[in-house]
Amino acid sequence: MAPVLELRHITCGYGPEEPPALRDVSLALEPGERLALVGPNGAGKSTLFLAALGLLPLSAGEIWLEGRRVELKKRRELDRLRSSVGLVFQNPDDQLLAPTVEGEAAFGPRNLGLPPREVSARVDRALAACGLENYRRRSPHQLSGGEKKRTALAGVLAMEPRVLLLDEPAAGLDPEGRRQLEQQLDRLRARGIAVLLSTHDVDFVWRWADRAAVLAGGRLAAAGTPEEIFDRCGHLPGWNFSPPMIYWIGKELGLSPLPRSREELEQRWKRNAPC
Repeated sequence: MAPVLELRHITCGYGPEEPPALRDVSLALEPGERLALVGPNGAGKSTLFLAALGLLPLSAGEIWLEGRRVELKKRRELDRLRSSVGLVFQNPDDQLLAPTVEGEAAFGPRNLGLPPREVSARVDRALAACGLENYRRRSPHQLSGGEKKRTALAGVLAMEPRVLLLDEPAAGLDPEGRRQLEQQLDRLRARGIAVLLSTHDVDFVWRWADRAAVLAGGRLAAAGTPEEIFDRCGHLPGWNFSPPMIYWIGKELGLSPLPRSREELEQRWKRNAPC
């Protein structure tokens, strides 16, 4: 099966006077996959999301969607890309435009030219998925930070994308908001939606991601399973994170496979501990 989204040797930037923000980056996302994008500030993570949606001109490289190259200079091809790939910005205020939460969720489907009944059905599903059924008439700009993020996500989910790009989705959330985010991500995977998100939270990467990719200086420094990435973290350019404690404890205890969460570690310790 072809990757649902593939970036092939992408190079791009913010103008001819500026150096490229991404250089020869290749990355593929499989259907339903959970891929974490990590790296220091300024590594090119947000730029990669913009490039993946065709929002930045490419000086080199290609974007492939479900086994077909996207011809980025054709309007119809861009529409195909943007109806299949959705992006939620780190700051939800950058994409909240409608006067109500319901209007925000309806904006994308209406622009697709869908019949009103289908638009309404998509809005209902998206608001329910994000726990916003009782917020329909509320102004997005009067909501809390976490509620704004959920509203922005609902607007993207109403497009029923195959791929979801999330730029630092946990930034600014309290512990309860982070817990709700992880539950939402689990539900997305159950629906077969592939998720590529950027984060600085290595504990989250360890317990959540199928794969991780490291960006440094606009280049892809490494990609692999979280264990493969953390095994190499002392040898990667631009890496300034320490692996999570669960990873280290599992290594010290010689556990295989390594536990991915505190709960899993505790359960396996209880099973194997001497009486």
